[in-house]
Amino acid sequence: MKKWIAALPLLIATVSAQAETACGQVTIADMNWNSASLIANVDRFILEHGYGCDAELVPGDTMPTFTSMIEKNEPDIAPELWSNSMKEALDRGVSSGKLQIAGKSLSDGGEEGFWVPEYMVEKDPSLATIQGVIANAKLFKHPEDPDKSAFYGCPAGWNCQISGANLFNALKLDDAGFDLIDPGSSAGLSGSIARAYERQKPWFGYYWAPTAILGKYKMVKVDFGTGIDENHFVTCISIADCENPKATMWPPSPVHTVTTVSFASKAPGAYDYLSNRALKNDQLNQLLAWMEDNQADGDIAMEHFLSNYEATWSTWVSTEVAAKVKKALVEL
Repeated sequence: MKKWIAALPLLIATVSAQAETACGQVTIADMNWNSASLIANVDRFILEHGYGCDAELVPGDTMPTFTSMIEKNEPDIAPELWSNSMKEALDRGVSSGKLQIAGKSLSDGGEEGFWVPEYMVEKDPSLATIQGVIANAKLFKHPEDPDKSAFYGCPAGWNCQISGANLFNALKLDDAGFDLIDPGSSAGLSGSIARAYERQKPWFGYYWAPTAILGKYKMVKVDFGTGIDENHFVTCISIADCENPKATMWPPSPVHTVTTVSFASKAPGAYDYLSNRALKNDQLNQLLAWMEDNQADGDIAMEHFLSNYEATWSTWVSTEVAAKVKKALVEL
């Protein structure tokens, strides 16, 4: 009896640790873009090997995944949900007791802006400001019209075409001699940056992060000197044919990890990990560039990330969980 009583604290501690980590079956939405697939695979590996979950990836996309989580209580986890386009619906899901926001997938949020190559700013720091760009408009030679300067806009049909055009007008770039060029597609816009970089030529236009392009090519976001007026952005800049657009920087786009409430309740340890797990845009830019260069899918990129970014991911978990994950990596 005395031996049993003496062993009781250890038994309790063991049971508590098992209760904290065990989480049973877990489904994770594997969204159909690279950053989300990378994060989903990282979550699968860490939840499986660090928390004892029976983790499974299921195909996902923003609206179908969100709808299924509300109506069917599955999947358990949406690792990268861009919530700006569905804020009201997400708020309703949370207030109804079906969904829970674990934290931010991207600590910086999705990032948009007008950019110039870093090598231009290194030569002339004023080009990091819109005043400097306007003063040096002649540098940005138009590919077809020698009398115009080139500004590469968002591809036609994308939401950013509206906000980009409104800010082009608000900054009076037309008066400075710029022509708003439609690149035709995402590939056309990316290609214009790549060509400029290969030749170390001037470039000025719209882009966003996290992306492989900003991982490969160092760009500087041009400062409008206005700060962010989120209300004006929502009520005017993001609306077609806004009559009186005023310059403002883009507000960050919130990107969250969302879970079902049932998952958060049954697996508090695993949920805490998801609450801590976040990447910065510069890190994700580099990882996306690596994926593109190596034609890697989310599973291969997960192994690359966990093997080379331990200083990042180990801060998301306890030392005990980190040790389990590292052991599983060695055994791959």
